[in-house]
Amino acid sequence: MFETSNFGKTIAILQRSLDVSSLRREVISNNIANVDTPGFKRSTVNFETSLKKALDAQSVTPGLTAEVSDPRHMSFDQPTDWTSVGPTRVLDYLTQTNNNGNNVDLEEELMSAQQNQMMYTLMAQAAANEYNQINIVLRR
Repeated sequence: MFETSNFGKTIAILQRSLDVSSLRREVISNNIANVDTPGFKRSTVNFETSLKKALDAQSVTPGLTAEVSDPRHMSFDQPTDWTSVGPTRVLDYLTQTNNNGNNVDLEEELMSAQQNQMMYTLMAQAAANEYNQINIVLRR
């Protein structure tokens, strides 16, 4: 019923963001648990950048359209559907903070955990606010 409306899109994005935040919490917890493991490489979760690119691509109209004469051809002006964007777990091989090859910085992970918790709370409140607005309309 609400899938094509702004309400439906907002709720779907908030729901995906809450799921990604839960995944990010698991990754941060795993990083913290392995802070003393030799050779352990920390992981991060990327999602927001890909989602922003997909949402921005929907509003851009291409200057030239590419002609596709075979189904195996790549379409150059095909925007990424925002519903197909998912989180990506990335290993950090570039930094090394300890002599044993472990690159987990406990202070950085704790700050990331705190930031992630605040974002989760903010998104949950935003979702509750969307439903409260629908309740206000339905009561009248």
